[in-house]
Amino acid sequence: MRDTRESRLLLVLLIAVAFALITVDIRGGEDSPVDGARQGAAAVFGPVENGVSSAVDPVGNAVSAIRDSGTRHDRLARMEKENAALKAKLGSDDRNSSRLKQLDKMLKVSAEGQYGIKGGQVIAIGAAQGFSWTITIDIGANDGIKRDMTVLNGDGLVGRVTTVGPDASTVLLANDPDFTVGTRMEGSDELGFASGQGDRPLRVELLNSKADVKKGDRLVTFGSEADKPFVPGVPVGVVSRVDPSGGDLTRTLYVTPYVGFTKLDIVGVVVEAPKQDPRDTVLPKKPKPTPTPTVTVTVTPSANASPDGQTQQQ
Repeated sequence: MRDTRESRLLLVLLIAVAFALITVDIRGGEDSPVDGARQGAAAVFGPVENGVSSAVDPVGNAVSAIRDSGTRHDRLARMEKENAALKAKLGSDDRNSSRLKQLDKMLKVSAEGQYGIKGGQVIAIGAAQGFSWTITIDIGANDGIKRDMTVLNGDGLVGRVTTVGPDASTVLLANDPDFTVGTRMEGSDELGFASGQGDRPLRVELLNSKADVKKGDRLVTFGSEADKPFVPGVPVGVVSRVDPSGGDLTRTLYVTPYVGFTKLDIVGVVVEAPKQDPRDTVLPKKPKPTPTPTVTVTVTPSANASPDGQTQQQ
């Protein structure tokens, strides 16, 4: 197209329309008028992204072993058996070894929290989805995935499902500025709300402005009504800074998330919530404090010292 006044005007109009659609979509939430179009796009482009990923991925269906679940006890036994078979199949190359470690950690989180999960792989990142912090995963409605399901990995909370196509889904990451989740402090049970801040720590507003909180304290998800969009007990992060309480109704914390949002690969969608709140059981074990070395100084008496400790004169 030639660079003419008409072409520049057309470009400006297209950009304006795009921003208008984004605004309508965000304000519409679940009732967004463009939700149908977004799901249609997921249905069209999801298989393409999935196909490209499978074509270049030596692992292919590496996490298919945990996509189907039966009863709660049978599911865990089946996962362990199929995970062992998966390890033998993948071999020992560095990339596959890393993914097996991720899979192991996620299965451990699932078992400890009694979450029924469907495993998936990240096949696209946010640039394909607009201006949000999002990922696309290779499982969708055909795998039992629905909107507003919790997404986690072996480290903790990843995000929630926002759009579902037949074979792919979009996940809004927990560090997105539009993301909010209810949290509960380990031990004290203080409640709050965590919001994403992009590549900065999560911002948490505690409901109790006088809560006793310190650096190093840990948080998990509080859970939502009917477990959607969030199931309880998923690790969120560690307090890195506490703002002084200035008489406000809430208290502000800054939390370093457990999950590294720039290096996601294997994730799990919670399709079955736990029957009981796992509370703090899914949190990783606290590191043992390093003991402070003790130095003992022994003083040896001089040969010329008298019994009462005085030095004898010659």
